[in-house]
Amino acid sequence: MEASDLVSIGMDIYQREQHMVPAAAKAWRLMVESAAGDQVVLQAVSAFRSLDYQAGIIRRKLESGQDIREILRVSAAPGYSEHHTGRAIDVTTPGSAVLEEAFEQSDAFAWLSENASRFGFSLSFPRENPYGVIYEPWHWAWRDPGKST
Repeated sequence: MEASDLVSIGMDIYQREQHMVPAAAKAWRLMVESAAGDQVVLQAVSAFRSLDYQAGIIRRKLESGQDIREILRVSAAPGYSEHHTGRAIDVTTPGSAVLEEAFEQSDAFAWLSENASRFGFSLSFPRENPYGVIYEPWHWAWRDPGKST
């Protein structure tokens, strides 16, 4: 279900305002502050994306000649992306390639791996994940710690 109650988390690295559901936004802000206290910079690349926006991503890739099977290994079909829930965020850090596997070599990824769970965030698509999605060390989703999943 597409999130409708969203709040701003500020600007992403492209100076676009990003949004998340309130509890996830609060957890993101606290996590960013905590990382900064450890001299680690966490930056948003992309947070909430509507179903229409996700459909546009797929459409543009198809129009450029990409194969649908390969597209779906990289981009979720509309309705299946965690981004439309308002709980997911793609993360980068200064000096790191954006939305690239190399992010796993950054201090930010090491910090997230060790600390993100304290804020309710987890890596959605680790290597060899059961969803058949490529490894995405930059993609983290907030899971309501008050609810069992």
